[in-house]
Amino acid sequence: MLAISLSALAMSVIVGLRYLLVSGAFAAATRARHPGLYTGLNAQIRREIGWSLAAAAIYGVPAGVVAWGWRERGWTRIYGDLHAFPLWYLPVSVLLYMFAHDTWFYWSHRWMHRPRWFRRIHAVHHASRPPTAWAAMAFSVSESLSGALVVPLLVFVIPIHPIGLGIVLTVMTVMGVTNHMGWEMFPAVLWRGPIGRWIITASHHQRHHEQYGGNYGLYFRVWDRLCGTDLGLGTFARDHARAAARTGGDRAGDAAGGNARH
Repeated sequence: MLAISLSALAMSVIVGLRYLLVSGAFAAATRARHPGLYTGLNAQIRREIGWSLAAAAIYGVPAGVVAWGWRERGWTRIYGDLHAFPLWYLPVSVLLYMFAHDTWFYWSHRWMHRPRWFRRIHAVHHASRPPTAWAAMAFSVSESLSGALVVPLLVFVIPIHPIGLGIVLTVMTVMGVTNHMGWEMFPAVLWRGPIGRWIITASHHQRHHEQYGGNYGLYFRVWDRLCGTDLGLGTFARDHARAAARTGGDRAGDAAGGNARH
């Protein structure tokens, strides 16, 4: 029992550090690319970090238990021998995991937007207006519990190599952060072109945070398109204009303070 608890604790720390490193890196990139975009949002960012670290602790528990079971008891369908399956299966397994995760995310996310459940479960995430790079894991306890079990359960069903699992977790982390950071890092030819009709980037998820009533997917637009909930792409103009206004107000306040001191 001690070994399982230590594994869960270690995984919670790893998830928390991963969040801090990736969100911190993209927050720094935001400051470099769009100075002032997060001006005036310090209280919101502190709240996002607090909820995200709590979510990291929750996400780490099932992951740590499964990691212990894989190492010590041979649980799961994670295979260590790269040649146990044909090499072409490696990218296929990544896509299978991403589609399965996306499917769970779409339907659970859509359910969380029903009025009865939104305030109880999902309102914490949408309290970020606008979301920042720190908001990727800003979930309530209930929402964290619903999301923390998906990948740990999939490893009992779909065979995957640790390399493939690492790719899945990397994509999940990076896209979760970049889809909330307030600007589009990919070239327009990608998200406005044919590929962008089927994959989700920041522009697509931005529309969800603007209108709430659609764009529920995580990686792919497949379910949104099939179910008529695809609202198209959003823009960042309003949030950037508000950031400019906040920055201008802060500068005016600083100037007034400086004049008063003189």
